[in-house]
Amino acid sequence: MIIYNVTTNIHESVHDQWLKWMQEKHIPEILATNKFSSARIVKVLIEEEMGGITYSVQYTTDSKDTLEKYYLEDQPKFDREALELFADKMLSFRTELQVISEHYDFDFKS
Repeated sequence: MIIYNVTTNIHESVHDQWLKWMQEKHIPEILATNKFSSARIVKVLIEEEMGGITYSVQYTTDSKDTLEKYYLEDQPKFDREALELFADKMLSFRTELQVISEHYDFDFKS
């Protein structure tokens, strides 16, 4: 399993618009490519010196080959749209992660 992680710092002035767009349009459209089985958006809890609010969006896919197909077939369109909407108000970087193992504590009480 591969996790395609996109970390984005978004300026406060467009934060609410960006978060709504991510949850209601962008993530559903990426999932609709059928190249990812799930996605989650998490807020980074460390304050950045440059300001803004930082999020990590993690898309799960079955293989590096599927992720490469996404890069070739879909990513340019999604990148263009994000730049058109948010231009210099966001800064993103991407990381590819390979899941080695997962562990759960079913007795954990939060």
